[in-house]
Amino acid sequence: MASGGEHTHEHHHREHEHDHDHKHADSWVGSDGKVYHSHDGLAPHSHEPIYSPGFFSRRAQPLPNRDFNERAFTVGIGGPVGTGKTALMLALCQNLRDHYSLAAVTNDIFTKEDGEFLVKHKALPEERIRAVETGGCPHAAIREDISINLGPLEELSNLHKADLLLCESGGDNLAANFSRELADYIIYIIDVSGGDKIPRKGGPGITQADLLVINKTDLAQAIGADLAVMQRDALRMRDGGPFVFAQVKHNVGVEEIVNHVIQAWEAATGKKRR
Repeated sequence: MASGGEHTHEHHHREHEHDHDHKHADSWVGSDGKVYHSHDGLAPHSHEPIYSPGFFSRRAQPLPNRDFNERAFTVGIGGPVGTGKTALMLALCQNLRDHYSLAAVTNDIFTKEDGEFLVKHKALPEERIRAVETGGCPHAAIREDISINLGPLEELSNLHKADLLLCESGGDNLAANFSRELADYIIYIIDVSGGDKIPRKGGPGITQADLLVINKTDLAQAIGADLAVMQRDALRMRDGGPFVFAQVKHNVGVEEIVNHVIQAWEAATGKKRR
């Protein structure tokens, strides 16, 4: 798992400045042998090779020494474009805001639309919502260069004495997953409209998220997707790790998702649900 630390990126940025021999266009080889590139205003980052779909049992565990006073327990929500990430952010806010102090950060590539959606639907007071424009690699902002999200999350956490923070990734592919330095609990959301083959395609999001959500089950018949096949493949690809069938827009499965989040929050913080 890439550290995403600022020191690493500053180091490689300096190295980039002094290492013109290795530089080719916007890419260069760092001292660690990895190929780094920089674009869209992001700090230099590499793309880690992924050699297998990944294993739930071998997923990166939450950091043992996290200081929740510095930044509250953070839930990362990832998934492909259009699967219901923002709808799930709204549903979580609606279900948790009366009992917990919340704040939310959304990521979009070129707009602030998801943040504006949450504001428009009064998910939380506007001052508790921040929208971040990530540029062309949404995964870099949740994995390789997390500082673009850490800054607003820490600020919101301290301003509002938050119990829980929600961070929505920009829509990306099946390889995108959160760094544990950013997300203490990871939800990956896919939907049935991509077909029932998606769970068995794997990728770190599907196999290594703490919770997989298969959304829009009400579309299964129209799409010709077999939910039994999706269930079988999700269980197999995730070593039996938890997943939830949902229709987030219709509040189906949301309570189960909320329970998973709060159980993880209790386990990490030692606090009791309210």
